[in-house]
Amino acid sequence: MSISLQSLLTPSKTVEVDYPGMDGFVIKLNFLSREELLKLRKSCTTTKFNRGSRQPVEELNDDLFLKNYVASVVKGWKGLKYSYLNELTLVDLTSVKDTEAELEFNDDNALVLMKNSPEFDQFVTEVVGDLSNFSKYSSKASNNK
Repeated sequence: MSISLQSLLTPSKTVEVDYPGMDGFVIKLNFLSREELLKLRKSCTTTKFNRGSRQPVEELNDDLFLKNYVASVVKGWKGLKYSYLNELTLVDLTSVKDTEAELEFNDDNALVLMKNSPEFDQFVTEVVGDLSNFSKYSSKASNNK
């Protein structure tokens, strides 16, 4: 019996990954296939015409792409204490009563962290860009079809 490779492909897969150096901080990240990433990019691209050359020029809306990318790959977190934020970006925690409490996950918080923390952005990008992370963590992983 022959099995088609196409029938085995999955467009995405989600795993939980420990953030290095921050005990208990676990991020739920989603791998996107090349096809899904291209769809995401295309949805954030507009075509305009260059008046001088009358040629179409594609322009990527960077802000929209980042917003959609973060919503597609960062699926949750737990254990992100307010005290950890000092290691990720410049924050003022004077209004936070308990710095050992956790920052709630939502798409807005994830986007703000990606925009303002080069370390967090780099970690997410490296993990999501390395397919082996989604095989290595397969015991915690779930398929999203």
